[in-house]
Amino acid sequence: QVQLVESGGGLVQAGGSLRLSCAASGRTFSSYAMGWFRQAPGKERDFVAAINWSGASTRFGESVAGRFTISRDNAKNTVYLQMTSLKPEDTAVYYCVGGSSRYVGPDWDYWGQGTQVTVSS
Repeated sequence: QVQLVESGGGLVQAGGSLRLSCAASGRTFSSYAMGWFRQAPGKERDFVAAINWSGASTRFGESVAGRFTISRDNAKNTVYLQMTSLKPEDTAVYYCVGGSSRYVGPDWDYWGQGTQVTVSS
């Protein structure tokens, strides 16, 4: 059974930084793309970032490009989301997702429970 467990969320002031982690288990981590989505209260779920199986290719949502980075450590079965220059509009529940193939695509087979990120102004 695949499990994705996020950690690292919390409260941070605007302009600050935070790093989220997602520990994966239940399948061969290095064979799949990974990603992050987020959902703010009353809003739709938005794509944040994704990374292919090797870490060589990444994609970002428009609102976070240039401020967030995504990385992975296949030896530790963990994907990270480094968030910098945080804004109040980044406040949301952040979800780790597991892809259906090595490459970033539209399908995400597995979702974590989410971790809350709150950015105060």
